Amino acid sequence: MAVASVIKAQPLVDQTLPINKNILVVGGGISGMTSALRLADQGFQVYLAEKSNELGGVAKNIFKTLEGDDVQPFIAGLISQVKEHEYIQVITGAIIVDHSGMPGMFKTGMQIGPQMFYRQINHGVTVLATGAIPNPTKEYALESCKAVRTQLETHKVIAKTPDTVKEWDNIVMIQCVGSRTADNPNCSRICCQTAIKNALAILEINPKARIFVLYRDMRTYGFQEEYYQKAREKGVIFVKYSQDTPPTVKPEGEQVEVTFTDAILGQKITVTADSLCLSTGLIADNDSSEELAMIFKLPRTADGYFLEDHVKLRPVDLPVPGFFVAGTAHSPKLIKESISQANAVAARAQTMLARDSINLGAAAARVDSKLCASCLICVRTCPFDVPFINADGYSEIDPAKCHGCGMCVSECPAKAIQLMQFEDDKILAQLEEIFEKVNA
Repeated sequence: MAVASVIKAQPLVDQTLPINKNILVVGGGISGMTSALRLADQGFQVYLAEKSNELGGVAKNIFKTLEGDDVQPFIAGLISQVKEHEYIQVITGAIIVDHSGMPGMFKTGMQIGPQMFYRQINHGVTVLATGAIPNPTKEYALESCKAVRTQLETHKVIAKTPDTVKEWDNIVMIQCVGSRTADNPNCSRICCQTAIKNALAILEINPKARIFVLYRDMRTYGFQEEYYQKAREKGVIFVKYSQDTPPTVKPEGEQVEVTFTDAILGQKITVTADSLCLSTGLIADNDSSEELAMIFKLPRTADGYFLEDHVKLRPVDLPVPGFFVAGTAHSPKLIKESISQANAVAARAQTMLARDSINLGAAAARVDSKLCASCLICVRTCPFDVPFINADGYSEIDPAKCHGCGMCVSECPAKAIQLMQFEDDKILAQLEEIFEKVNA
């Protein structure tokens, strides 16, 4: 069979195409800007597309990290470096509307600005750093009572109006608000350390304040555990509650009454709080990520984040070659974790861009124009929309786009399409050899 197949073999020529070494980074937060800077420093042209009119993302509303680092000067410096870099072109107000091509030769169209001008970018690699958004929950009278605010809003009050914090006597923090539920089963990872950060910051301003943290599980992983211990030492009271018996909230004028069950005392306790802080965490921007997933043909997790190719072996690669993900577009992360992943993406992208051409292989479908009847079956069958009827009236398949799946070959009624390396005459020669041996 092998000899019979070799006799019918035809020479195959690999299809090669030059790689476009431009890079499109979608998202202008910390992750997107970090990836863009690392790649631009290596001499690659980077197009940084941001949906809003400003760079910075959610980090623009963060002033301090748990470790005490100033975030705003860091963000300002990052934005300045990006805007001034000769190899980075910042495109704000950009909405991705179409995408085509293959790894190394992508074309992405976007509408820009209030007048929605159309612009197409030619690039070889795409980095998705679209980020996540604060969970817009309405639980615990968040929008109806002035004393109720999110941890992000509390963080802003601490940073901007510390005199307000000095007037607080009792502060209650409720963890896992809108997270780890049937509607949003994931843990936002940042909530516990944010509560610890705000509690310690409040005690720095107002040492006499009493702070109650109502939690389901405290997940201050790694070295963050040291700050949890520090909060305990400073008098922060941690009370565990179950999902079946959550705290109840009742607005009382400018204050709020929070009632919860103390598992140790075995009875309900009511605290009249001057401020109720809700740890709402982050969720995927489903409107944005769903649209981008459809345009780029990328998979997402059940809760709307982009799904990596392999959690251990390819943690920043997406299943479609040439696509990479960084930051909270992948899952909720701390700032330092987002920066680490952005650097990893830049390194992975460079491994692809280091080559001058991309080898497409030789196993592509080829059409015999003399046999083609222009029946359009191959056009309808191909899952990648590659075949088309050309100006001469017969089907044509671009070998640069063909994935070599063989669907069109099996469906063509006129046998006008052959998949190179798997031609009909080679397979028939093998079968004839078997039949001869069997009959003998």
